[in-house]
Amino acid sequence: MKILIIGSKGFIGSHAFRFFNSKPENEVWGCDVMVDYGAERYILIDATNADFEDLFKSHSFDICLNCAGAASVPDSLVNPLRDYFLNTKYIFLILEAIRKHVPSCKFLNLSSAAIYGNPQYLPIDESHKIQPMSPYGWHKYQSEIICQEFAEMFKISVCSLRIFSAYGPGLKKQLFWDMYQKTKNSESVTLYGTGNESRDFIYIDDLINAIEVIIKNNNQIHQVINIANGEEITIGEAAHLFYSNLPYKGKLSFNGAKKEGDPVNWKSDISKLKAFGYKPQTTFEEGLKKYIQWLRENA
Repeated sequence: MKILIIGSKGFIGSHAFRFFNSKPENEVWGCDVMVDYGAERYILIDATNADFEDLFKSHSFDICLNCAGAASVPDSLVNPLRDYFLNTKYIFLILEAIRKHVPSCKFLNLSSAAIYGNPQYLPIDESHKIQPMSPYGWHKYQSEIICQEFAEMFKISVCSLRIFSAYGPGLKKQLFWDMYQKTKNSESVTLYGTGNESRDFIYIDDLINAIEVIIKNNNQIHQVINIANGEEITIGEAAHLFYSNLPYKGKLSFNGAKKEGDPVNWKSDISKLKAFGYKPQTTFEEGLKKYIQWLRENA
């Protein structure tokens, strides 16, 4: 397969590039806004004026995996227009270029569980009501609608992957990164919330495995699929496990405050994902240990 990974320098994109590039049957191309003079198969995109037309005129890809875009709820509240351009407008531009130049290319778009907001029931299945709590969530949902438009109007094969809480080596933001940074010069750490909030964590290797089984087994023209492990873990449990494996002997507390745009509880129904053949390979504690090792060496 000839695979294009847009956003190949980011957290998920870089892991996806290494994984698919390790398979001899694949020809994998990276694409991002960062200059990489050493890469053999790499396409530089202008961050201020992305031109996907030339990209798809010049290459005939079997798969386009879009890992690019903004990935910050707080930033979307401050800079909603920037978030819209990166998470919504660019999806249309990519799909329009595919429609015009290589309509047989299958498009996988990384969406987010943020589109669900505070769920009305757990576990959350793909038919759950859409009720975003942030511009980021709304823009991810709008990108899904654009994908559906191109599937129904132009028969482009599209799949939106609603990713829950991904973590692992290379991630330099969110809960565990922040917790690690707070331990460096302090004997106490205070986190938002009560500790009873929950997430459905998925280790990066499992996430890439989920993408692979979908690429291999999805034959439908339009799909939306939850990407998670189907396990609800409270932030309190996750934080204590993280610090016990670090180890960190300081005091951990929660301030009780809610962070704008953040849902309270998440647990995914991954029945659809499992039907494609997905099986989690990494336990939460195993994933944390691998991430902690990377943090010690790189953070």
